[in-house]
Amino acid sequence: MKADPKVQRRLLDLQAIDTALAQLAHRRRSLPERAELEALARELSALEDERVRAQVAVDDLDRDIARLEKDVDQVRARKSKDEARLAAGSGPARELEALQHELVSLNRRQSDLEDAELELMEQRETAQGVLDGIERRMAEARDRRAATEQRRDDSLAEIGKEEEFKRSARQPLVGDLPADLVGLYDKIREDTGLGAALLTAGRCGGCRLELSGADLARIRKADPDDVVRCEECRRIMVRTNESGL
Repeated sequence: MKADPKVQRRLLDLQAIDTALAQLAHRRRSLPERAELEALARELSALEDERVRAQVAVDDLDRDIARLEKDVDQVRARKSKDEARLAAGSGPARELEALQHELVSLNRRQSDLEDAELELMEQRETAQGVLDGIERRMAEARDRRAATEQRRDDSLAEIGKEEEFKRSARQPLVGDLPADLVGLYDKIREDTGLGAALLTAGRCGGCRLELSGADLARIRKADPDDVVRCEECRRIMVRTNESGL
């Protein structure tokens, strides 16, 4: 393939743009906010598991407290009924005596139930505190996630503007170059990441290897408009006065 030496040198301008675009793509993929968001997602997932367990603990205590309250209400109702009968003083003496014994038993039962209920209410207060603490941590994590997402979006917007600027410069440059030369360059770049490089002081700028004497002799014999390639990395080598030929 042949191309005017000046045209070949413009491949370096194209490569500079493509290198910048590749660097921008790498920045896009490796934004620190991405890793931060992944860590926050794991943190929120773990907190949600904790929240569910804490909520279950609160719900279980609420259910137990409700059961005890129902039992206390039943005892109170029974006491009221017995006290009314005892106050009326109607019935055999033996029955009235039995009512008195039952009231003693009911008072003891009520006291035991109320003590148990108080203990459960204290446990519930502690469990609710745990749940509230988890929910506060989740809210803080969500705030950090929102701030991180904003930083990520700002960075992506900045990268997008730079990419648009580089692409707008690339398009007319490609349009001015021979299609076959651009096609070769693009194929090499897709395969190796770098399509063209300077030949400087007998060294390929693509693979950084020093050319052998035979390769240098071959390139010296090539016409100025010949498109020469590195035998090692197969990239297009652009010759200048500093190529060491």
